[in-house]
Parts: sequence; structure tokens; C-alpha cells
Amino acid sequence: DLTVGRLQTNPGGFGFVVPEHAAGVRTDRSVRTDIYVAAGNLMEAMHGDRVVARVERQTARGPEGRVIRILQRSNATVVGRFEMDAAGLGYVVPFDRRVLTDIHVPTGEASSAEPGDMVVVEITRWPTATRGPIGRVVEVMGRLDEPGVDIQIIIRKHNIPDAHAEEAVDEARRLGSAVRERDIAGRTDFRRVTTVTIDGEHARDFDDAITIERLPNGHCWLGVHIADVSHYVREGSALDEAAYERGTSVYFPERAVHMFPEELATGLCSLNPHVDRLVQSCLMEVDRRGTVVRYEIHDGVINSDARMTYTDVNAILTERDADTTARHVGLVPMFELMGELFEVLLARRRRRGSIDFDLP
Repeated sequence: DLTVGRLQTNPGGFGFVVPEHAAGVRTDRSVRTDIYVAAGNLMEAMHGDRVVARVERQTARGPEGRVIRILQRSNATVVGRFEMDAAGLGYVVPFDRRVLTDIHVPTGEASSAEPGDMVVVEITRWPTATRGPIGRVVEVMGRLDEPGVDIQIIIRKHNIPDAHAEEAVDEARRLGSAVRERDIAGRTDFRRVTTVTIDGEHARDFDDAITIERLPNGHCWLGVHIADVSHYVREGSALDEAAYERGTSVYFPERAVHMFPEELATGLCSLNPHVDRLVQSCLMEVDRRGTVVRYEIHDGVINSDARMTYTDVNAILTERDADTTARHVGLVPMFELMGELFEVLLARRRRRGSIDFDLP
């Protein structure tokens, strides 16, 4: 009746142990395979810990049990609000309500934190049956209403690596800031073809670009060009290892935490305007009914003519804004052809009975 799994606590005080062999799996909507653990049976385990649970009874809603051993602690640091009680003793109230206990901060371990500051506390002594966790403040982020503190809280709460390893940064810098002639050799050259990127106003890295033209038979020749990251990031390299650990870039309203160092993310692997960039290209011939009748895959090189935004393209195609149209007059025919192809593809989607995501 023993199960190894991760403990997921609830702000209500109870928790569930998700078995490792069936994490997140439900065999039936009415049957729960996770093990319910009442508040009094959590032992000293905290949210995210890897534990051994013993099933003590089966109920109509699923198994119930208790934590009997903690195998591995999940988080050595906790984000929260620093406070002091009437006796002058410091403690941190966890920002994540699933961390059920405050962390006591001994005198002299609060760094420069003042009551009300958001902080990162490192747990120095884990909870026992007779006392709660003890820790020391390792970072003071400031008040919750101060600019940027909310983003820092999310970064620290989810343990998102905010800085890249020196080895990865050095490797990115060695690649340089410009495409070399030897990198272009053997690639299909799309630099003479009118090319644009279309992203949000605040985007700093541009992953994909578009080309489009009308063929003599009336079909559209659509090109989608994706930044060729794999040309620079080799398997087993420092950059590859760093990217593997992160898994993704994380975007906030005011900033991004990139999977790769800035030199790559907003440099060589960003399809910035008026510079050569290496791409993986797919060119598709699309007929009047929206069917791709032919396609080609290329290792390519492009030189984007413009960094466009959704707002500007919408102003040209939908709002017919004179100023925006005049500012991009050389690209207007390209956007109008995009608009035509969009209508064709939308009609095809509707014929297939696909979901219309443009509902109110």
C-alpha cells in the first residue's frame, strides 16, 4: 500500500499525492487515482515534495492515506512577504498559498528586509512535528506595488533561470553578430524577395517571416521562413544544454526571459530587418480553394524588408488608414495579397467545419 509521488497541497490545508507511475492520469472521470491526504496526515511535507504515502482506505471518491516519509524536498527557497510580529520576531508569509506554513526568520537573518517587503527566503531548517520551517532572507525584491516586483515574484516563484551560464553567453558571443559568407554557401538565396516579419509592438525577437507572390496560374506562392536556430546551436553544446534546462522562453508584458542569451535570441536568431539571417523555409503553392498543391523545403537566407506590427497591417488592410498606408506604400500590394489568401484559407476552414476562433 505504499506509493511514491509528488505532494500537491491545497490552500485549504489538505493535499494529494500524485503517483509517479501515473502522474496526472485519470482512468475515469469519477475515479481519482491521486491519494487524498488530510491536513493531519501530511506529516512535515510541503508542497512539491517527493514523498512516500501509505494508502489507508479506499472510498467512493478514491484512495485516502498519509505521508510516512519525505524522500526529496522540492524548493529550498520560497517567495513571500516579510513581516514582524508584536514581539519583533520576523517571518515570511508565502506568496504561493499552497505553501501552508509561514517561515520563521531568526534575528539577524532578515538582510535589509522591512515589514511588507517581498523577499526570497532560503529554508535553513525544514519543519518538524514541533516547529515550522526556519530560513534566512537571501533577496529583497521590494514592495509589491513597486514597478517590476510582480515580475520578479513570478520568476522566483517558478524558479525561472533569470541569468544565463557564462559558458552559454561566451559561446553565443563567439558566434558574432552577423551572418558569415561561409554560412550562406549552399543555401537558397531569398534576399531579393520582398520579406516582412509581423509581430506585436513590444516584441524584441522575430522568429518567422513571410514572402508571398502571385503565380502566372493565379495561385499564391507563400513562403514561411523560420529562424534557423539549429545552425548555431549544436547538440551537446553549452547553448544546447542551457536551452534544454529552460525548455522555453517566458514572455512578460514588459520583458522576456529568453531560452538563449540575448546575443542569439535578439541577434543572430532574430529575423531583424535589413540584415542577412539564416532560415528554414517552406514555400507552398496554394490554389484558389486554399489547398496546398505543391511545396518545397529549403535551407535559406533572407534579408527582411520591414519589421511590421499587427496594428499597422490591420490599419492598412482593415481600417484603410492613409498615413500608415503611405508609410508602407511599397509593401501594400503584398499585404493585400495576404488578405486575399487569408479569405481563401478562412473559407476552406469553414468548409471543413473547423472552430471559428474569431467568435465574440
